[in-house]
Amino acid sequence: MVLFWFYFLLVGVACGATGAVAAQSCRDVDFRDAHYTVCQFDPAHDTMRIYDRGPDGQPFGGFDSLSRQIWAERHTLVFASNGGMYHDDLSPVGLFVEHGIERQPISTSGGWGNFHLLPNGVFFLKDGRAGVLETQAYLKAKVAPDFATQSGPMLVIDGKVHPRFLPDSDSLKRRNAVGVDAEGQVFFAISQDAVRFYDFALLFRDALHCANALYLDGTISSVMIAERNRRDNAFRLGPMIAVIGNRPD
Repeated sequence: MVLFWFYFLLVGVACGATGAVAAQSCRDVDFRDAHYTVCQFDPAHDTMRIYDRGPDGQPFGGFDSLSRQIWAERHTLVFASNGGMYHDDLSPVGLFVEHGIERQPISTSGGWGNFHLLPNGVFFLKDGRAGVLETQAYLKAKVAPDFATQSGPMLVIDGKVHPRFLPDSDSLKRRNAVGVDAEGQVFFAISQDAVRFYDFALLFRDALHCANALYLDGTISSVMIAERNRRDNAFRLGPMIAVIGNRPD
Protein backbone atom coordinates (compact mmCIF):
# COMPACT_ATOMS: atom_id res chain seq x y z
CA MET A 1 0.00 0.00 0.00
CA VAL A 2 2.83 2.43 0.81
CA LEU A 3 4.51 1.85 -2.55
CA PHE A 4 1.17 2.30 -4.28
CA TRP A 5 0.71 5.66 -2.56
CA PHE A 6 4.13 6.89 -3.68
CA TYR A 7 3.35 5.76 -7.23
CA PHE A 8 0.01 7.55 -7.01
CA LEU A 9 1.72 10.80 -6.01
CA LEU A 10 4.41 10.57 -8.67
CA VAL A 11 2.38 9.71 -11.76
CA GLY A 12 -0.93 11.43 -11.05
CA VAL A 13 -1.78 14.64 -12.82
CA ALA A 14 -1.77 17.52 -10.36
CA CYS A 15 -5.09 19.32 -10.34
CA GLY A 16 -5.80 22.48 -8.38
CA ALA A 17 -8.96 22.60 -6.31
CA THR A 18 -11.48 24.87 -7.97
CA GLY A 19 -14.26 24.99 -5.42
CA ALA A 20 -16.75 23.69 -8.02
CA VAL A 21 -18.62 20.88 -6.27
CA ALA A 22 -20.61 18.40 -8.31
CA ALA A 23 -24.38 18.70 -7.86
CA GLN A 24 -26.24 15.95 -6.02
CA SER A 25 -23.11 14.47 -4.48
CA CYS A 26 -25.07 12.55 -1.82
CA ARG A 27 -27.36 9.57 -2.17
CA ASP A 28 -29.22 7.00 -0.07
CA VAL A 29 -27.79 3.49 -0.02
CA ASP A 30 -29.40 0.32 1.35
CA PHE A 31 -26.89 -2.37 2.25
CA ARG A 32 -27.30 -5.55 4.32
CA ASP A 33 -30.66 -4.45 5.73
CA ALA A 34 -29.36 -1.04 6.86
CA HIS A 35 -29.84 2.47 5.45
CA TYR A 36 -27.02 4.92 4.84
CA THR A 37 -26.43 8.38 3.44
CA VAL A 38 -23.31 8.33 1.23
CA CYS A 39 -21.61 11.46 -0.10
CA GLN A 40 -18.92 11.32 -2.77
CA PHE A 41 -16.37 14.01 -3.63
CA ASP A 42 -13.39 14.37 -5.95
CA PRO A 43 -10.55 16.13 -4.08
CA ALA A 44 -8.97 17.11 -7.41
CA HIS A 45 -11.94 19.39 -8.08
CA ASP A 46 -13.81 19.74 -4.78
CA THR A 47 -12.05 21.89 -2.19
CA MET A 48 -11.63 19.84 0.98
CA ARG A 49 -10.28 21.00 4.34
CA ILE A 50 -10.02 19.72 7.90
CA TYR A 51 -10.89 22.23 10.62
CA ASP A 52 -10.59 22.40 14.38
CA ARG A 53 -10.30 25.97 15.70
CA GLY A 54 -11.01 29.44 14.41
CA PRO A 55 -8.64 32.39 14.00
CA ASP A 56 -9.29 33.29 17.65
CA GLY A 57 -7.90 29.91 18.78
CA GLN A 58 -11.26 28.71 20.06
CA PRO A 59 -12.75 25.42 18.83
CA PHE A 60 -15.57 25.78 16.33
CA GLY A 61 -17.61 23.23 18.23
CA GLY A 62 -20.09 22.62 15.43
CA PHE A 63 -21.25 23.35 11.91
CA ASP A 64 -22.89 26.73 12.63
CA SER A 65 -19.73 28.51 13.74
CA LEU A 66 -17.70 26.78 11.02
CA SER A 67 -20.21 27.97 8.41
CA ARG A 68 -19.93 31.56 9.63
CA GLN A 69 -16.14 31.51 9.45
CA ILE A 70 -16.12 29.98 5.97
CA TRP A 71 -18.65 32.58 4.81
CA ALA A 72 -16.40 35.34 6.17
CA GLU A 73 -13.62 33.86 4.03
CA ARG A 74 -15.89 34.20 0.95
CA HIS A 75 -16.78 30.52 0.71
CA THR A 76 -19.80 28.39 1.49
CA LEU A 77 -20.01 25.14 3.42
CA VAL A 78 -21.19 22.44 1.02
CA PHE A 79 -20.64 19.40 3.23
CA ALA A 80 -19.13 18.72 6.64
CA SER A 81 -18.71 15.79 8.99
CA ASN A 82 -17.23 15.17 12.40
CA GLY A 83 -13.62 14.40 11.61
CA GLY A 84 -11.97 12.29 14.27
CA MET A 85 -12.20 11.73 18.00
CA TYR A 86 -11.53 14.45 20.54
CA HIS A 87 -11.11 15.25 24.22
CA ASP A 88 -13.56 17.07 26.47
CA ASP A 89 -12.01 20.40 25.45
CA LEU A 90 -12.70 19.45 21.78
CA SER A 91 -8.99 19.06 20.98
CA PRO A 92 -7.99 16.12 18.75
CA VAL A 93 -7.05 12.82 20.38
CA GLY A 94 -4.54 11.96 17.67
CA LEU A 95 -2.76 13.53 14.71
CA PHE A 96 -4.11 16.83 13.44
CA VAL A 97 -2.47 18.76 10.60
CA GLU A 98 -3.80 22.06 9.25
CA HIS A 99 -2.29 23.91 6.29
CA GLY A 100 0.80 21.72 6.59
CA ILE A 101 1.34 22.54 10.28
CA GLU A 102 1.15 19.68 12.79
CA ARG A 103 -1.10 20.93 15.58
CA GLN A 104 -1.28 17.58 17.40
CA PRO A 105 1.23 14.69 17.08
CA ILE A 106 0.29 11.23 15.92
CA SER A 107 -0.67 8.65 18.54
CA THR A 108 0.76 5.12 18.33
CA SER A 109 -0.14 3.91 21.81
CA GLY A 110 -2.83 1.47 22.83
CA GLY A 111 -5.57 2.29 25.27
CA TRP A 112 -9.30 2.22 25.91
CA GLY A 113 -12.05 2.98 23.42
CA ASN A 114 -12.59 2.83 19.68
CA PHE A 115 -9.66 5.12 18.83
CA HIS A 116 -7.30 2.54 20.37
CA LEU A 117 -8.95 -0.49 18.78
CA LEU A 118 -5.76 -0.97 16.78
CA PRO A 119 -4.99 -0.62 14.00
CA ASN A 120 -6.32 2.90 13.71
CA GLY A 121 -5.49 5.25 10.87
CA VAL A 122 -5.22 8.67 9.24
CA PHE A 123 -7.31 10.51 6.64
CA PHE A 124 -5.19 13.09 4.84
CA LEU A 125 -5.22 15.60 2.00
CA LYS A 126 -2.17 16.42 -0.11
CA ASP A 127 -1.96 18.52 -3.28
CA GLY A 128 -5.57 17.95 -4.32
CA ARG A 129 -5.53 14.26 -3.45
CA ALA A 130 -6.86 12.29 -0.52
CA GLY A 131 -5.84 9.09 1.21
CA VAL A 132 -6.59 6.79 4.11
CA LEU A 133 -3.73 4.81 5.61
CA GLU A 134 -3.32 2.63 8.69
CA THR A 135 -1.21 4.56 11.21
CA GLN A 136 2.03 2.59 10.82
CA ALA A 137 1.73 2.66 7.02
CA TYR A 138 1.16 6.41 7.20
CA LEU A 139 4.35 6.87 9.23
CA LYS A 140 6.34 4.78 6.74
CA ALA A 141 4.94 6.73 3.79
CA LYS A 142 6.15 10.09 5.17
CA VAL A 143 3.27 11.85 3.41
CA ALA A 144 3.78 15.44 4.73
CA PRO A 145 0.09 16.29 4.27
CA ASP A 146 -1.63 19.62 3.84
CA PHE A 147 -4.39 18.43 6.18
CA ALA A 148 -4.73 15.26 8.26
CA THR A 149 -6.76 13.79 11.08
CA GLN A 150 -6.31 10.53 12.97
CA SER A 151 -9.17 8.35 14.14
CA GLY A 152 -9.93 4.73 14.77
CA PRO A 153 -10.41 1.99 14.26
CA MET A 154 -9.67 1.37 10.62
CA LEU A 155 -12.67 -0.32 9.00
CA VAL A 156 -10.90 -1.69 5.94
CA ILE A 157 -7.14 -2.16 5.59
CA ASP A 158 -5.79 -2.90 2.10
CA GLY A 159 -9.04 -4.63 1.18
CA LYS A 160 -9.39 -6.62 4.40
CA VAL A 161 -11.89 -6.03 7.19
CA HIS A 162 -10.35 -5.05 10.54
CA PRO A 163 -9.32 -8.38 12.15
CA ARG A 164 -11.11 -7.68 15.44
CA PHE A 165 -14.57 -7.09 13.96
CA LEU A 166 -17.12 -9.85 14.57
CA PRO A 167 -19.84 -10.68 11.99
CA ASP A 168 -22.28 -11.47 14.81
CA SER A 169 -21.36 -8.67 17.22
CA ASP A 170 -24.21 -7.28 19.31
CA SER A 171 -22.61 -3.80 19.45
CA LEU A 172 -25.00 -1.82 17.26
CA LYS A 173 -24.64 1.96 16.96
CA ARG A 174 -25.15 4.80 14.53
CA ARG A 175 -21.77 5.27 12.87
CA ASN A 176 -19.94 7.33 10.26
CA ALA A 177 -16.68 6.91 8.36
CA VAL A 178 -14.59 7.98 5.38
CA GLY A 179 -12.93 5.94 2.63
CA VAL A 180 -11.03 6.51 -0.61
CA ASP A 181 -11.37 4.31 -3.69
CA ALA A 182 -8.78 3.39 -6.34
CA GLU A 183 -9.76 6.42 -8.43
CA GLY A 184 -9.10 8.80 -5.55
CA GLN A 185 -12.78 9.50 -4.89
CA VAL A 186 -13.63 10.26 -1.26
CA PHE A 187 -16.71 8.63 0.27
CA PHE A 188 -18.37 9.67 3.50
CA ALA A 189 -21.06 7.39 4.91
CA ILE A 190 -23.33 7.85 7.89
CA SER A 191 -25.75 5.15 8.98
CA GLN A 192 -29.40 5.90 9.55
CA ASP A 193 -29.73 2.69 11.58
CA ALA A 194 -27.67 1.16 14.35
CA VAL A 195 -25.07 -1.06 12.67
CA ARG A 196 -22.13 -3.24 13.72
CA PHE A 197 -18.54 -2.49 12.74
CA TYR A 198 -18.33 -5.58 10.51
CA ASP A 199 -21.30 -4.66 8.32
CA PHE A 200 -20.17 -1.04 8.11
CA ALA A 201 -16.74 -2.19 6.91
CA LEU A 202 -18.38 -4.34 4.23
CA LEU A 203 -20.29 -1.30 2.97
CA PHE A 204 -17.01 0.47 2.24
CA ARG A 205 -15.22 -2.57 0.85
CA ASP A 206 -17.95 -4.25 -1.20
CA ALA A 207 -20.40 -1.47 -2.09
CA LEU A 208 -18.16 1.61 -2.26
CA HIS A 209 -15.02 -0.28 -3.35
CA CYS A 210 -12.70 1.45 -0.88
CA ALA A 211 -9.61 -0.63 -0.07
CA ASN A 212 -9.01 1.58 2.96
CA ALA A 213 -11.67 3.17 5.16
CA LEU A 214 -11.49 4.89 8.53
CA TYR A 215 -14.11 5.07 11.27
CA LEU A 216 -14.87 8.62 12.42
CA ASP A 217 -17.22 8.06 15.36
CA GLY A 218 -20.40 6.49 16.69
CA THR A 219 -23.11 8.14 18.75
CA ILE A 220 -21.99 11.69 17.94
CA SER A 221 -21.92 11.02 14.16
CA SER A 222 -23.01 14.26 12.48
CA VAL A 223 -23.14 15.69 8.97
CA MET A 224 -24.04 18.94 7.28
CA ILE A 225 -25.31 18.49 3.70
CA ALA A 226 -26.27 21.74 1.99
CA GLU A 227 -28.03 20.11 -0.98
CA ARG A 228 -30.36 18.30 1.47
CA ASN A 229 -30.79 21.17 3.93
CA ARG A 230 -29.46 18.85 6.62
CA ARG A 231 -27.47 20.12 9.57
CA ASP A 232 -26.99 17.85 12.60
CA ASN A 233 -26.53 19.98 15.71
CA ALA A 234 -27.12 17.55 18.57
CA PHE A 235 -23.48 17.32 19.71
CA ARG A 236 -20.49 19.60 20.22
CA LEU A 237 -17.78 18.61 17.73
CA GLY A 238 -14.00 18.70 17.65
CA PRO A 239 -12.22 18.24 14.30
CA MET A 240 -14.45 18.50 11.23
CA ILE A 241 -13.85 17.52 7.61
CA ALA A 242 -15.44 19.95 5.16
CA VAL A 243 -16.04 20.52 1.48
CA ILE A 244 -16.34 24.19 0.57
CA GLY A 245 -17.52 26.13 -2.48
CA ASN A 246 -17.12 29.68 -3.74
CA ARG A 247 -19.48 32.20 -2.18
CA PRO A 248 -21.89 33.75 -4.70
CA ASP A 249 -21.43 37.51 -4.45
